[in-house]
Amino acid sequence: MQNSLNLEGVEQQSLKEYTEKAYLDYSMYVILDRALPQIGDGLKPVQRRIIYAMSELGLSAGSKPKKSARTVGDVIGKFHPHGDSACYEAMVLMAQDFSYRYPIIDGQGNWGSTDDPKSFAAMRYTESRLAPYAKSLLQELGQGTVEWIPNFDGMLNEPVVLPARLPNLLLNGTTGIAVGLSTDVPPHNLREVASALVHLLDEPKATIAALMKHIKGPDFPTGGELVSPRADIKQIYATGSGTLRLRASYKMENGDIIITSLPYQVSGSKVLEQIATQMRAKKLPQVDDLRDESDHEDPIRLVISKKRGVDIEQLMSHLFSTTSLERTVRVNMNVIDLDGRPRMFNLVDMLREWLKFRRETVKRRLKHRLQIVTDRLHILDGLLVAYLNIDEVIKIIRTEDEPKPVLMKRFKLTDLQAEAILNLRLRNLAKLEEMKIRGEQDDLNEERDVLEKTLKSASRLKTLIKKEILEDTDTYGDERRTEIVEREAAQALDETQLVASEPVTVILSQRGYARAARGHDVDATSLSYKSADGFLASAQGRSNQLAMFIDSTGRVYSVMAHTLPSARGQGEPLSSRFKPPDGAEFCGAMIGDNEQKYLLASDAGYGFIVKLEDLVSRNKAGKAILRVPAGGKAVVPAPVPGETECLIAAVSSIGRLLMFEMDELPELAKGKGNKLINIPGKKYQSGEERMVAATVVPEDGDLQVYSGKRIMTIRWDDSEPYYGERALRGALLPRGWRSVDRLVGVKPE
Repeated sequence: MQNSLNLEGVEQQSLKEYTEKAYLDYSMYVILDRALPQIGDGLKPVQRRIIYAMSELGLSAGSKPKKSARTVGDVIGKFHPHGDSACYEAMVLMAQDFSYRYPIIDGQGNWGSTDDPKSFAAMRYTESRLAPYAKSLLQELGQGTVEWIPNFDGMLNEPVVLPARLPNLLLNGTTGIAVGLSTDVPPHNLREVASALVHLLDEPKATIAALMKHIKGPDFPTGGELVSPRADIKQIYATGSGTLRLRASYKMENGDIIITSLPYQVSGSKVLEQIATQMRAKKLPQVDDLRDESDHEDPIRLVISKKRGVDIEQLMSHLFSTTSLERTVRVNMNVIDLDGRPRMFNLVDMLREWLKFRRETVKRRLKHRLQIVTDRLHILDGLLVAYLNIDEVIKIIRTEDEPKPVLMKRFKLTDLQAEAILNLRLRNLAKLEEMKIRGEQDDLNEERDVLEKTLKSASRLKTLIKKEILEDTDTYGDERRTEIVEREAAQALDETQLVASEPVTVILSQRGYARAARGHDVDATSLSYKSADGFLASAQGRSNQLAMFIDSTGRVYSVMAHTLPSARGQGEPLSSRFKPPDGAEFCGAMIGDNEQKYLLASDAGYGFIVKLEDLVSRNKAGKAILRVPAGGKAVVPAPVPGETECLIAAVSSIGRLLMFEMDELPELAKGKGNKLINIPGKKYQSGEERMVAATVVPEDGDLQVYSGKRIMTIRWDDSEPYYGERALRGALLPRGWRSVDRLVGVKPE
């Protein structure tokens, strides 16, 4: 018989309740004890423990530094039972002057660089001590200012929060990711924050706009420019969240662009790599050279040598848009408030909450000092009684077995006073000591009066807080590093501006292979072609222009001319770049600027004039432009010269040539067009007449008729036999010239 499980005394809980509680407990631990800072000192627990452990080791700013491993060992052994590498990384961050606006730790050795913040040496090699700024966090620690709690094993005590004399959270900023919450507080300038605090003390109902007269915006340790509009910065300070745009700063030196500072947390080597990648891809012809001249004197000095005639503003705008020379920084001011709860703060609330913390800290310090002064005065009163009755006191001490209760009864002393008298040394019984006691009493009475008045008066307390803030500002304050400048959004250059403008000839073969040859003096017919392939069409333009190809169905496809393979090879099939309809063949090539016009026509004898800007398409399937009848196909397009008076020449498959004024043909964006030459029949049966070519002849130019390897030239003045109105049949070419391959209009010499 199977034994049943005995669950007596075992708590039973549903899996849903257990997992929900476990996850909530974990999330609250991460939020409160790991990832989010406390508003009072602006520190996370690991940072607070590192700073406190270093103070306990005597590693003040004026002391000799010790191995970082010693500090990390104390931190994880006494206060923070977690991984040593994570603890050391938190320590490194507080020592990096490019990560912290006001570093808390002074490190010696390799503590990383802006290019690679994580390139720091192991903790067994580096040494560290507290930076002078750390004094503002620790100065009042032993003065009864903060609560203390047991450490993880209950053997030691650690502070719940450090008694910061300055709002470290705003000064150094912080980032952290908790469960369901994250924080991103940007760093600020101490002088500006102190000025805002003083203003808020004087005007408790100050608005965001009023405080922004003091705090212009975040101030990042690496400098650069904050280019977000003032309205955006104000919105962030009002809501506690948003994004800021940071940009590198630069200057001109001997015609070169010198990058002198980078946005926060941007690597100089990464920026150089991004620019070099564009240069290798031939997408940055404006840049001639690139080098890094950074050294100890100039931590950031990236040199960009530009070519002559380049618009500097335009080039830098492109680099800001396409590299890390400009980046956005998220702001999300989620912080643990004085009640121990995570909360989203705006600027006013954050400063008010910190002033509340500071006010309470100063009160506790004054009360602690008042208690010390009061206790000392009490002891001095007892000592004075002893000096005034010194002989009797000595007699009691010499004769009585238990002199303490006798002294207390005889002179009406307290236990504390009697103990102080009994602990007096013989050397202190001199007459001079009585004078010292009375002098000390006077000083302490005066200090007690000041302390009591300050604690009872809100205005005196406010004046004291203000005075201490200004004193620390004089000690640790410095000039703003990040310049605030409103600038237009960066704009990347168009692809046509990023390619060197060189003359090219685009060549299309009969089987749809395309290539680009440098220059315009290229004999495309004499180039090498694949077996069973040959020359079909060519077009002359610039390397930074779009090359366009039309297929037999009238669809047009676009590609940058510089991306086409070199004419030294046999080209690349356009079908690998585009997706034409099944059975379609490529029939012609075009290139030029947006205003360049071309004659498009089908072999049915219909066509129109079109601007290249109407043909542009980034779609691999192309753009339907020319409507071609079923069974028909497009013919090779012809460029239209800039002259206004031109003739259009069209020839049919039986050798009928018609020339007419170009003004008779419309300019369209797409469609079937108008009839160029009268072609009888519409069924496109084998052997039926079709239009085989059409071109544009410039004013006073020549028409070249290609038949096999032979060329016949018809001059402008000799075109009368073939001249007529649009849509006529045209005249027959001479015998032997009626099998025409193509027509070309040639400009007059």
